Formats: sequence, C-alpha cells, structure tokens
Amino acid sequence: MKITEESIENIVMIAVSGRIDLITSRDLETVLNRAIDKNQWIIVDLKDTEYISSSGLRVLLAGLKRLKAKNGDLRLISLQPVVREVFEISGLSNLFSLHVNLKEAVNSLSPKE
Repeated sequence: MKITEESIENIVMIAVSGRIDLITSRDLETVLNRAIDKNQWIIVDLKDTEYISSSGLRVLLAGLKRLKAKNGDLRLISLQPVVREVFEISGLSNLFSLHVNLKEAVNSLSPKE
C-alpha cells in the first residue's frame, strides 16, 4: 500500500493505492490521525485502492467520528466498484459522504459547513 498526502486550500487529501487490510490499515491509521490532529477537512482518494478489509473500514470510521467531534468531516472519492460494494454491503455508505471526484468533494466542503 502507498499513501500520499496533499493540501488543497484548507483541506488535506490522502490518496491510498493498493490494499487496505489488517496489516496496512495501521499505516493508514497513523497518517489519518496525524492529519486529523492538524486539520478539520479530509478527503480520502480511493481511486487506486483495490481492496478494503473490515480493519480499513474501522480506521476510516474512527477518523470520521474524530473529525465530526471537532466539527469537521471526511469525504471519500473515486471508489472502485469492488470497494464501493464493501461500503454498501456494510451499510457504511450511509455514514460516509461518497463522491465521484475531487472537485465534487471539495465543493461539498464549502464554507456553509
């Protein structure tokens, strides 16, 4: 798994490529928690994520809860069909804000929030 971070205005985008599983989810958790400590708005790009396990879902859900507690939010973008299906089957697609692309997600995080 490879993780990259990029700042776009006052939003941090974390791009994940590869598999998010029991072992690699720890790396994602570290990066996500560090970003949450310093930011209120985070977008996670899953365009190049080919698999996500329950461990990965747990990390993202915990991140979402932490951000909501500080009046922030987390958006997920560009989910591959197999990854989107995991979110839908688990019922988490109702908790997360899923977006087609970066522009849509950034627009959803406008100052109105």
